[in-house]
Amino acid sequence: MTTNLTPLFAPEGVVVIGASRQSGKLGAAMARSLAAFPGARALVNARRPDPDEGVYASVAEAAEHVGGRLDLAVLCVPAAGCADALAEAAAAGCRAALICAGGFGEAGPEGEEHAEAVRRVADETGIRLLGPNTSGFFAPHLGLTASFVPAAGQLPAGDVAVVAASGGVNHALAFDLVTAGNGISLGVGIGAGLDVTAADVLEHLAGDGRTTAVALHLETVPDGPRLVAAVRLVAAVKPVVALVVGRSDVGDFARSHTGALATSWRTTRAALRQAGAVVVDDEREMVDALTALSRIQLRPHPDPGLGIVTAQAGPGLLLADRAGTDGIRTPQLSEATQRTLGGLLPPLTYQRNPVDTGRPGETFARVLGTTAADPEVDLLSVYALTEPDSVDLASAAQDAGLGADSPAVVVVGGLPEDVAEQRARLHKAGIPALTGPASAANAVRALVTHARQRALPMDGASPPPLATAPPGPMDEDAAKTFLADLGIRTPHRVACDTPADAHYALRLLGGPVAVKVLDAAILHKTEVGGVHLGVRTPDELDAALDAIGRDRRCLVEAMAPAGVDLVLGVRRDPVFGPVVLAGLGGTAAEALADVAIRLAPLPVAEAASMPDDLAARALLDGWRGGPVLDRAEFGRVVSALAAVLAASPGTAEIEINPLRLTADGLIALDAVIVRTADRT
Repeated sequence: MTTNLTPLFAPEGVVVIGASRQSGKLGAAMARSLAAFPGARALVNARRPDPDEGVYASVAEAAEHVGGRLDLAVLCVPAAGCADALAEAAAAGCRAALICAGGFGEAGPEGEEHAEAVRRVADETGIRLLGPNTSGFFAPHLGLTASFVPAAGQLPAGDVAVVAASGGVNHALAFDLVTAGNGISLGVGIGAGLDVTAADVLEHLAGDGRTTAVALHLETVPDGPRLVAAVRLVAAVKPVVALVVGRSDVGDFARSHTGALATSWRTTRAALRQAGAVVVDDEREMVDALTALSRIQLRPHPDPGLGIVTAQAGPGLLLADRAGTDGIRTPQLSEATQRTLGGLLPPLTYQRNPVDTGRPGETFARVLGTTAADPEVDLLSVYALTEPDSVDLASAAQDAGLGADSPAVVVVGGLPEDVAEQRARLHKAGIPALTGPASAANAVRALVTHARQRALPMDGASPPPLATAPPGPMDEDAAKTFLADLGIRTPHRVACDTPADAHYALRLLGGPVAVKVLDAAILHKTEVGGVHLGVRTPDELDAALDAIGRDRRCLVEAMAPAGVDLVLGVRRDPVFGPVVLAGLGGTAAEALADVAIRLAPLPVAEAASMPDDLAARALLDGWRGGPVLDRAEFGRVVSALAAVLAASPGTAEIEINPLRLTADGLIALDAVIVRTADRT
């Protein structure tokens, strides 16, 4: 099957199958939407053909009478008739099709049969298929509105593309983007995705010169690696802003403790972020991010500095407060910058950053230019009201040289008509204009996130696996021996077959020790009373052995020093394949899901950055005199485990829980290796 989507999104001609004269019918609405298309157009209604009115009995007949090739067939027929209509269109030379109807997979066994029939026709003929269950797509620059939402035909052409799982979300985002002063290059609702998926459309957009930024809305992911590759392809040349649905769906991610800490929603967001997308939390943030990223981008930088200039102190404080919450640096301006500002602004105004100008005057443009030029400022955020008798904000921003070479976001406050005029002028100059501090803060966060992601080394090679996981069942002692071979420190321990062996181990190691049941079939030893800590004397050891079962094997292990416990696991995600999860240990981390996730394998440098994702990362940086995590050591441990899992198809999961951070570094206190066969 061809991957070329030009016949779908830029066809020479379009035919509507199932066109109707009844205005309330889908076929009638689609015919009206396509009436403005300047290419070849034809309507097909096998029951009521009327060639004199341009309605034909078949696609083949329509193709004979209409000048130009009919590349795209828009099917407005019930689900039961779609397979035959699709086959007819393909036989007549159509190379792409849109199915808007429902009644497929969501409708039970009968719907599944319809879906399979449609899929079979697409596979056999090579025709590309968008849908079903979608309200369609639109390409305003071509005058092409293949949508049954009439207002979509009024969307202005622009440079932001929308790729949405839902046709309704596709339209909603497009309208919101236009309201914010943007235009649309392409808007696509994927629907059921029987053939064309989000990954296909992203690959198409990677080479689309009209598109400068992409909105990606996801509900499900049929092929994780394919989606990641497509996002990475687009993100290398233009920003991708992603919104993932499913925050509240914790699901049964896995049976293991590690898996329970991560949901599919979090894994999808982490995968997109790792591929280079800017991941947002809601549609408002998405619109603000695209308004900025479609016009300006920061140079790659691990920690860009934000300068704030405000003509009203209160909104400036909102901007500064949100920047701090988002972890965005607002550096103090240099002494030279402050001296220059002192000559431009009234006394007593704050000039360190944020810069409070008071009511803006004739020096406002020079204030903007001076602040933007400070060596520590990579991005400028500006707030001012529309005050024609005070300053023309759009002119001041342009006079200051703001734009692509001096990135800035501008908040314009005032009456709607005044704001719209200023925003239009700013956008024409390539300066993103927002309508409130919260929107500006969203735009700033997106720009900074994009700069940070581009600063990460994209070509870092993942290390080859030091070993592959053994195929057989592994108890804790065997698992820790394997970890030690990878260079991961483990406590001194003795595997004991008899109580006499355990007493020898206590004498050898000295107290205190941990006594644990040793059985590869028991993954959660504490739940069966199989772990006893702080054992010091022979009597205490006998009590522990009695509790465990004196006829069972046990592990006697030296107690580790105090520290901060982490959980580290690598597992096979059903959608994305091998993934790595790291978080703070304990019930709080599980309840709050404070975890970092990456796709495996991954380079040491990227693995070392995972703790920076954690809300509780301060605990790893010497909190109240505690130990400090060596990020390089952590990166080596994570990368080694990830490489092993990726190279061991027979292994489902490797978990270290806890992995304790001590004054002497990391030490694995418990380890579980689960075979793939044990998960089936």
